[in-house]
Amino acid sequence: MPETPSTSRRGLLFGTAAISAGALLTACTSNEPKKQEAATDNAPVADDKPGKAVTIGFAGPQADHGWLNAINQNAKSRAERYSDVTLEITEGSNDTAAQIGQVQTLINKKVDVLVILPADGKALTQVGLQAMKAGIPVVNLDRIFASPQAYRCWIGGDNYGMGLNAGNYIGEQLKDKPNAKVIELAGLDNLELTKQRTQGFDDALKNYPNIKKVARQAADFTVESGQAKMAQLLQAQSQFDALWNHDDDQGVGALRAIAQAGRKDFLMVGGAGAKSAMDAIKADDSVLKATVLYPPTMAASAIDLARALGQGKGVSGMAELEIPASLTLYSAVVTKDNVDEYLPTGFN
Repeated sequence: MPETPSTSRRGLLFGTAAISAGALLTACTSNEPKKQEAATDNAPVADDKPGKAVTIGFAGPQADHGWLNAINQNAKSRAERYSDVTLEITEGSNDTAAQIGQVQTLINKKVDVLVILPADGKALTQVGLQAMKAGIPVVNLDRIFASPQAYRCWIGGDNYGMGLNAGNYIGEQLKDKPNAKVIELAGLDNLELTKQRTQGFDDALKNYPNIKKVARQAADFTVESGQAKMAQLLQAQSQFDALWNHDDDQGVGALRAIAQAGRKDFLMVGGAGAKSAMDAIKADDSVLKATVLYPPTMAASAIDLARALGQGKGVSGMAELEIPASLTLYSAVVTKDNVDEYLPTGFN
């Protein structure tokens, strides 16, 4: 399970593809699923037969970005579909001390289960431990705590897998082109998730000896940084065949820089699964040809898991009586061939 601690708001700009707790597992057990049902609010709930009433406390960072807002909306919408679930959701904060206080308030309210997406996994480990010691099981969402004792279940995305799948997609597109060149527009280099995505990308390219990565530039997951850093890459690289951009938000800026430069001589792959990226892929009128998913529907599945924990259930479709200790979700590649399937998962 990849560890993805973060000390920055922008380190939290990622989610994961999910369907329901039961259907998630299908995606996790296959490296190349032939078909993966799109995960939306309208996806079937894991077990919608009413059961024991469960109060779930939800604590995440401040929703000051599209992905984080979508995390909150997915959690709220999923909880509303269960007549036996009450959701206690905090205001959210990027200040670790404030978020710790919000979680402690939920502990004092004696909620049945906690779902926590920490602003900083390491910094919030102690409050996770506090909840577990108080007999409140914790579903740790994406940002992993420093100790497995601080959570009952972890669910999150596969940053290495994002890079791997982006690299494999590009590799297949360029496998017959001699001396192909690719460049990479990464995220914040001080984040572990950025390193994992780059490592996955580099490992995938090792399978294609005709392809060489000739440049890499780190941005910081904003439209402005994407535009500025992409402009620098375009100026430095007069010719290349493919670009992998780690994040669709900074990709908006990257596409602006590409349009301003009048460049159409390469293909681009994005990351995360923003609606704007999927719309561009569907329109097929730009260099953007694919994006590798890391959508915020993971929060809906976290609610599924929390409800199962509160009701003492396992996961539908599995033989075990208990839910798993961890779920690493698959990073699907969205292209014009399957974009209609995934478009409902796109976030603004």
